[in-house]
Amino acid sequence: MKGTAQEKIILVTNDDGVTAPGIRALIEAVSPLGRVVVVAPDSPQSGKGHAITIGVPLRLDPVDIFEGIEAWQCSGTPVDCVKLARDKILHRLPDLCVSGINHGANHSINVIYSGTMSAAMEAAIEGVPSVGFSSLDFSFDQDFILSKKVAHTIAKKMLETKLPDGTLFNVNIPVVKEDEFKGIRISRQADAKWVEAFDERRDPRGKKYYWLTGEFVNRDSGEDTDVWALANNYASLVPVQFDLTDYKLKKQIEAEWKF
Repeated sequence: MKGTAQEKIILVTNDDGVTAPGIRALIEAVSPLGRVVVVAPDSPQSGKGHAITIGVPLRLDPVDIFEGIEAWQCSGTPVDCVKLARDKILHRLPDLCVSGINHGANHSINVIYSGTMSAAMEAAIEGVPSVGFSSLDFSFDQDFILSKKVAHTIAKKMLETKLPDGTLFNVNIPVVKEDEFKGIRISRQADAKWVEAFDERRDPRGKKYYWLTGEFVNRDSGEDTDVWALANNYASLVPVQFDLTDYKLKKQIEAEWKF
């Protein structure tokens, strides 16, 4: 890869696929900040979480769909895309990894399931400052103007700031008119989840099949959460960590349990 030593390399990925409108919007948002390289799935990979591909070959092919931007499509998961980008395309760690812009929310517990966030997390595991962007608008033809402004602002801040290794942000953007948007609010992950059920149906041959359904339930009344911020016309920015150790419980059982 050509480029000057001072040039920032920004890896762009997603989970909705390389042809999704959201990734084009994200490219437009961050391309003024450095050299953009895109590595994204060749088809939608929503809900894949941190899955990786094993047992079958991975394909990586160049695509010419973003003018002036080096772009590749990968047959694997969002995490596969980040791994291959580092090893086979960039041959170095990027200065920033941005993932999205996802079509749909990734606030609260959704961060666990999100391919958008897992791609960013994979880069963060390697020490790259990373961020996943999601819009609460699920529509394919949504207006990304506000989302692009938020993405540009945060990516610029990240490139200008010396951040700790493993920095990872989860950013969600509300569906709101620009003149009603209140800004970016640093938040915590809400205690909220999907109460799920499976809708049982039968196919024309009488065999059962199931559709996952559910209702989103917010059990958190705090005004410092991502869910509250989004409901009140803010974009939420949650610093995320991939160390899943429960240190409070660890301290308790160290004191109480004897082996």
